[in-house]
Order: sequence, then C-alpha cells, then structure tokens
Amino acid sequence: MNDVEALGRAQEVLGHTFQNPDLLYTALTHSSIANDRLSSNERLEFLGDSVLGLIVCEALFRRHPDWLEGDLTKVKSVVVSRRVCATIADDIGLTGLLFLGNGVSTNSDIPTSLRAAVFESAIGALYLDGGLEAARTFVLGAVGPSLRESAESDTHENYKSVLQQHSQRHLAASPRYEALDEQGPDHSKCFEICVIVGGKQFPSAWGPTKKEAEQRAAQRALEVLGALPRSSDEYDGLA
Repeated sequence: MNDVEALGRAQEVLGHTFQNPDLLYTALTHSSIANDRLSSNERLEFLGDSVLGLIVCEALFRRHPDWLEGDLTKVKSVVVSRRVCATIADDIGLTGLLFLGNGVSTNSDIPTSLRAAVFESAIGALYLDGGLEAARTFVLGAVGPSLRESAESDTHENYKSVLQQHSQRHLAASPRYEALDEQGPDHSKCFEICVIVGGKQFPSAWGPTKKEAEQRAAQRALEVLGALPRSSDEYDGLA
C-alpha cells in the first residue's frame, strides 16, 4: 500500500476527510522513518492523549452523575490505557497504516506503545482538522464497547458504593445492612442479607460471604430503585 492509499484508508477509518492531509500523514509517521522528531507523530500523540482523556471523562461524567471522582477515574484509566488503545488501533486497522522504518514491518512486531501512539496521534490530527465534535464522534465510536464494559464491570464490583451515593443524593439516607439468616457448616456457610434505606427494607440476597451477600443485596435494592445504568447503547447520543 502506497502513501496515498494509506491516507485514503485512514480517512475511512476515522470517518473524516481531512482539509489538511499533512496532519494525517504526520499522525501516521513514526520517528523511525521521519526526517526529524518534529516530523513524527509524537507531538500529535501528546495532544491526542489529552483529547481522548477529555472525551472519555465527559462521557463518564454525564452518564454516571452518582459516581464519585475515584469511581470515574478507575474506569477512565482502563479505557485510555495503552493496552486498550493499542487493541483498538489493531481492530480498526490503524496499526497497519503506520509509516515505519525498516526495522518493524508487521503488526505482531509493533510494540504496544507504538500501536497506542498511532491511535492517540490520529485523534490529535482529527481534533486539529475537524474540531472537538469530529474527534468526539470517532472516539466514542471506537472506545464505546470498552467504555461500556469497564463501566459495567466497575459497577458490578461496587454496588454498595453506588447504592450509598444514590441513597444519600436521592433519599437523604444511608443504607443499613442486616443479617437475616445463615446456613451450612462452618467451613461452607451461606449468608442472607437485606439492605434497609430510610426505613424501607429491600429484597434480601444470599452469598457465600457476608461481603458478597451485601453486594447482591445492594444490587437488588438498586434494581428496585431503577438506579442501575443501562447495559447497552448508554454512550450513544453523547457525541
């Protein structure tokens, strides 16, 4: 694939026709083949990293108004990690469009850092050429599955935290957990726990430990309250 073909394919991947194709060319150019460091994609990677972080933070902030800063940070750090960015670059075909020196020629040889860098540098170029809306549309489309998966996983691990925040904000009360029953031998007990918020008792749940039962009870309370996030298309419409 020659340079013209690579630029054309990159524009298809990004969903944007560049007014300044030189920006895109630079975004795809690794320092191993650039005339100098300023001609490589390193500066655009620096910019794209910040643009990516902004878009992901805004999406999380809007979608999860009950989450505290720590919960938002955990999910954001996963979504913008080098591993995730590199995987996305591979999946959408950006990795194969990198302009590299003779030392590296196949996707399997390209380090994670370089694959993540081309994803971020492409975002930087897209932002400069098309503005924040163009960058947001591409980013949310590209990272949407990872954003949903990470957010859902984090919520599942923190039902008690989510219920605590929801209850204090919307019910002016804090959850209280009450043990109702336990069964089984000492080495293999099961526990039944319910959660009470503002005098209202929610459906109980069983678990192999009290901590697990409390998490499941918190989940049931959130389901009754209608406070669990949607599991699909939750980031659509934010672009």
